[in-house]
Amino acid sequence: MQPQYYIGIMSGTSLDGVDLALMDFGQSPPKTVACDFVPMPEKIRQKITALVQSGKTSLQEFGELDHLLGKLYADSVNQFLLKVRLKPDEIIAIGCHGQTVWHSPNLAYPFTMQIGDMNLVATQTGITTVADFRRKDMAVGGQGAPLVPAFHQAMLSDPNTFRVILNIGGISNISVLNPSAETIGYDVGAGNTLLDCWIEKHLGKRYDKNGEWASSGEINQPLLADLLDEPFFQQAPPKSTGRELFNLAWLEKKLQKHTALLPQDVQRTLLEFTVQGVVNELLKLDLQGLPCELLVCGGGAKNPLIMQRLQASLPQWRVAKTNVVGFDVDYMEAAAFAWLAYQRIHNLPSNLPAVTGAKSAVSLGVIFPK
Repeated sequence: MQPQYYIGIMSGTSLDGVDLALMDFGQSPPKTVACDFVPMPEKIRQKITALVQSGKTSLQEFGELDHLLGKLYADSVNQFLLKVRLKPDEIIAIGCHGQTVWHSPNLAYPFTMQIGDMNLVATQTGITTVADFRRKDMAVGGQGAPLVPAFHQAMLSDPNTFRVILNIGGISNISVLNPSAETIGYDVGAGNTLLDCWIEKHLGKRYDKNGEWASSGEINQPLLADLLDEPFFQQAPPKSTGRELFNLAWLEKKLQKHTALLPQDVQRTLLEFTVQGVVNELLKLDLQGLPCELLVCGGGAKNPLIMQRLQASLPQWRVAKTNVVGFDVDYMEAAAFAWLAYQRIHNLPSNLPAVTGAKSAVSLGVIFPK
């Protein structure tokens, strides 16, 4: 069959870089053809971090950051095309999430903000680009997140298995694929964002490779209890969160009552906090007596201690990486945005009202012609 190529782009809350996935929707089922990663330039990472942590900037700085991100996405695609030996006119569309700098769905004037000038992406790649996926869902009453469960439902549903897809990026979120009920999905807590913030503060590293630093510490149960005593965890889904809640300032406020802890013990406790945020949600589910699988993707899937703790805490579940079903743990979300672009180009619904709380299913995204 004739290939139908789409490229998905994702840069998430971890700020480590840009993930790209080339999907072929001319095959049945659609396949991931190739993937790539471009590290986030330190200058851009620092600017985004400062903006997200403070919520403050100047219009000049904001506009420049929007431009820098747009150029980063465009350059990333152009490098990717050279690697996979494809020309721009062989790609039907790019689906680009943009960089979330603020997400506030629950106030009087709900909004979400992803930046990166998609006009630059479309013109500098010569490929039609689809972006701004979240705001249409919010316009019809939804949270604007999470969007990936619709992709999981389309690609990974199994009529004989109660399957949950867990993405542990900066924030952790789940998609619940219950064969006898509609799909639900929502954020369940801090993923890697606090782990990354803490190790960067103390060791100057971007992340705790293989959970090695956390493994050298011990869980502090009083601190863990305080971390879990956050109103977000009591909210019923649909719900979503981000670095505007789970950040270093939030952690340091919690630590004011726990002054004599070793930094590595805090790291180990933060890892357990990430795990228990997931486990507490899964224990609420009615599994219908079916075999149950937890398929993990995102950076957290590469942390052996997180995976060990998930399996130990969920003995009746089969815990595995999404690689076992054909989706690399690093590129699941990028593949999802290729699918979202495909849905928008064909004017097909791409949100799930049961997931986001939207009043209706709509086709998400704004098209930026090449």
